[in-house]
Amino acid sequence: MKTLILFSTRDGQTREIASYLASELKELGVYADVVNLNRTPEIEWAKYDRVVIGASIRYGHFHPALESFVKKHLQTLNTLPSAFYSVNLVARKPEKSSPQTNSYTRKFLLSSPWKPDHCAVFAGALRYPRYRWYDRFMIRLIMKMTGGETNTSQEVVYTDWQQVAHFAREIAQLKSKTPV
Repeated sequence: MKTLILFSTRDGQTREIASYLASELKELGVYADVVNLNRTPEIEWAKYDRVVIGASIRYGHFHPALESFVKKHLQTLNTLPSAFYSVNLVARKPEKSSPQTNSYTRKFLLSSPWKPDHCAVFAGALRYPRYRWYDRFMIRLIMKMTGGETNTSQEVVYTDWQQVAHFAREIAQLKSKTPV
């Protein structure tokens, strides 16, 4: 059996984290498929014994595909052992880097009918040179207001890869849910 790692990304950091999780899981003897949630075909759920979903935040919101996917596959998601991770720049601050203290993740978890077994929040990456002019301007403004990096010639990765590796170990230990 395998783990299905689905991701929704805007600039690629959530995909990089998904790939890193798959690599860490493989070292633990757990094989995973990494699939873009925004482009996923029908899923052969019988191939998987657990599911992980990662999603990024842009301007305070997850991609609408996340909510649609959860609604469409809710029964399966709540049946399989599962995990969720959120990626956002707010999480670069230690006091906003847990599911309990990160407002975006907390809001999602409280409003979602899906109840993942494990959750994590990872700081994302600033990719100023890759952004369109509007995003570069807006993200720089937000970063200036929140005390972050404002040099638009820079790319900064805030992701704590040790934290991601720890999350992979938690995923590897997820056990099948017993029917109620």
